[in-house]
Amino acid sequence: VTVVMPVVAPLAKVDKCRRFGAKVIIEGAHILEAKEYAETLVEKENLTYINGYNDPPIIAGAGTIGCEIIEDVPEVDAVVVPVGGAGLIAGVACAVKTLKKDTKVIGVEPEFCASYSAALKAGEPVPAPVQNTLADGLAVPVVGPHAFEVAKNYVDECVLVTEKQISLAVLRLIENEKMVVEGGGASGLAALLPGAKLDRPDLKGKNIVVPLCGGNIDTTVLGRVIDRGLAADNRLCNFYATVSDRPGGISRLTDLLSKNGASIKDIYHERAWLHTSVDQVQVKCVVELQGSEHREKVRNSLIEAGYSIVWDIKERG
Repeated sequence: VTVVMPVVAPLAKVDKCRRFGAKVIIEGAHILEAKEYAETLVEKENLTYINGYNDPPIIAGAGTIGCEIIEDVPEVDAVVVPVGGAGLIAGVACAVKTLKKDTKVIGVEPEFCASYSAALKAGEPVPAPVQNTLADGLAVPVVGPHAFEVAKNYVDECVLVTEKQISLAVLRLIENEKMVVEGGGASGLAALLPGAKLDRPDLKGKNIVVPLCGGNIDTTVLGRVIDRGLAADNRLCNFYATVSDRPGGISRLTDLLSKNGASIKDIYHERAWLHTSVDQVQVKCVVELQGSEHREKVRNSLIEAGYSIVWDIKERG
């Protein structure tokens, strides 16, 4: 078996394929370029090409998930499925709607690669803009034509999720369910989080099934995703504070943070870019907090103590 993957493929996925004995070729900036290269191997090496999201038997195989959902949760009201090349949702939607037609099937795409939404708008698969996303497994620039023809007849709607929501969903699964799920696999849950597109009245109190389809995430990437999730949850915050550049200036700041229960994760002081006073220094802090209420408590304490601060450094533009 020869498997062609783009350069953005997680190392965990590459390693697992090799452990199963596959010949892995890394080619292309994204899945579409990898697909185009894979198609050139058909004649060169006399191979049979199998598309991971558009091959009819693959789509049918995905349908078995839908069958299991109806069998295990017959009272299901809605199924929320991550969408990349649309093969998974095509199979799941076809099976679910065939067995229980009143069940809603909702797709979820990362906003940085909304290829299924673009296909729906155009009426056919078309290239969609792609940016690097935490949901790398869903970053398919053009949905599969076979998959799209099936999905468009059974899927009720498709919504988008932000990178912030994806990272928070990964964090929630780790903390609450003790499950490591990759960004693409957690996108369905991301759409249901408070403030997301599916956090709406018609789905409240309903029986909703969310397939967690994928656990291929590199340890280094997982660490970054957790940090982003903590930041999205107001449990990791950064700010600039202007303090005295004399002995004890930074000490008084750290003492105040300690008294307010903020744990310093990182601190760095900058002299060159502060032009207001020669005897002052700007300190960049990253602190671990307990949530939004604690965040406001620490912020207000700094202001009340007379510190000039810029909270959430991204706000500086």
